[in-house]
Amino acid sequence: MKTRITLITTLICGLLLSCSQPKKETTVSGLNPADFVSIVNGAPTALFVLHNDNGAEACITNYGGRIVSLTVPDRNGKPVDVVLGYDSIRAYTASPGNFGALIGRYGNRIANARFSIDGTEYQLAPNNNGHSLHGGPTGYHARVWTAKLLNPSTLELDYLSKDGEEGFPGNLNIKVTYTLTADNALDICYEATTDKPTVVNLTNHSYFNLSGQDGSQILDHLISIDADTYTEVDQTLIPTGKIASVEGTPMDLRNPIAVGAHINDPFEQLVIGKGYDHNWILNAAGDLSRPVARVVSEKTGIVMEVFTSEPAIQLYAGNSMNRNGEQGKKGVTYPRQGALCLETQHYPDSPNQPAFPSTILLPGETYHSRCIYKFSTIK
Repeated sequence: MKTRITLITTLICGLLLSCSQPKKETTVSGLNPADFVSIVNGAPTALFVLHNDNGAEACITNYGGRIVSLTVPDRNGKPVDVVLGYDSIRAYTASPGNFGALIGRYGNRIANARFSIDGTEYQLAPNNNGHSLHGGPTGYHARVWTAKLLNPSTLELDYLSKDGEEGFPGNLNIKVTYTLTADNALDICYEATTDKPTVVNLTNHSYFNLSGQDGSQILDHLISIDADTYTEVDQTLIPTGKIASVEGTPMDLRNPIAVGAHINDPFEQLVIGKGYDHNWILNAAGDLSRPVARVVSEKTGIVMEVFTSEPAIQLYAGNSMNRNGEQGKKGVTYPRQGALCLETQHYPDSPNQPAFPSTILLPGETYHSRCIYKFSTIK
C-alpha cells in the first residue's frame, strides 16, 4: 500500500512539474521562444515569429528590436538562417554587440559625441574613440520596445526615447514595423515624431551570412553597390567631409565582385577600416523601386537585394568580429568577417557636416525611413 501511494505521489509530482515547465517548441530556425521570455530593466521580453506561405520565417525579440533569425529557402528549397545572433535573451543582454538590432537615435558616428542645433550644443555619451556610435552605449539596441503582433507576418514595435536620453534632445516617439512579405522580403518601416528639434538616423544592424550558420566567412559572397562615391573617413572613421569617387579604387563595387577580392589591398581607406566599413552615397537617391545593393552566396544560391528610401548605405564586413571568440546560435563560433552588414542611413556625422543632407527633425514633422531586404535564389 505504501509503495502504491509513493508511486501515485511521484506521478502527480511529475505531472505538476511538467505542466510548470516552458513548452519546448522550436521555430524553423531552431530557436526556443521560451528562452526569450524574461524581464529586462523592469520590462517583459519575448520572441515574435513572423512567417509567410513560401517557407520564410523571421524571429524578432522586442529587446532591442533585434532580428534573431531570418530563414529563407536556398536553391534546393532547404531553409537557411541568414543572420547571426544568439539563442536567448540572456546571451543578448550579456553581449555589448548589435546583432540584429534597431539602431538609434543616430546610427553610425557623431564626431566628438557632440553637435549643435540653433546654437545649443548637446553632449552625447561617447562610446567609440571619444565619438558617439549607434546612439551611445545604451542606445535603442539595449532598450525594451513595446511589441504588437498585427498579423502572422507583421510586428509593430514602439518606443519613447525621452528627452536627454544618451544626451539627445527631445522626446522622440518611434514606431518600427517589420513585415515579412509574400515574396520573401523583410520590409522595415520607421516613423518618429519629436517635441523638440533633434537629430534622427535610424537603421538596422543585422549581420548577414547567406551561406548559413556554419561559422563560415563572407569573403566569397559576391557584392554590388550602386554608388559612384563614398564619404572618405579619417583614422577614427569620422568623415573628413570629402566625397570621394570609387573609380579606379577597391571601393568600386558597382559590378559584382567577391567581398574578399580587394579587402586587404594597401588602400588607405581599407587600412583605416581594417576592411570595408564605409558609407556609400547611393545613385538611386531614395528610389525604392531600384535595388541599391545585391549580395549572392554561390554556395546556397541565396540572393539578397536591398531597397531603401535613404541616401546612403554602410557596408561593414565584420572586420572586428570574434575579438572575444564568442559563440552564437547553436554554439557556432563566429569568425572574423563571418558576416556583413548593410545599414541604410543618412551620412555619418551629418549633424556636424553642413554640406551633408540634414538629419534634423522638427516638432510637427514626421520622420520616415524604409529598408527592404528581399531574398531570392539563383541556379
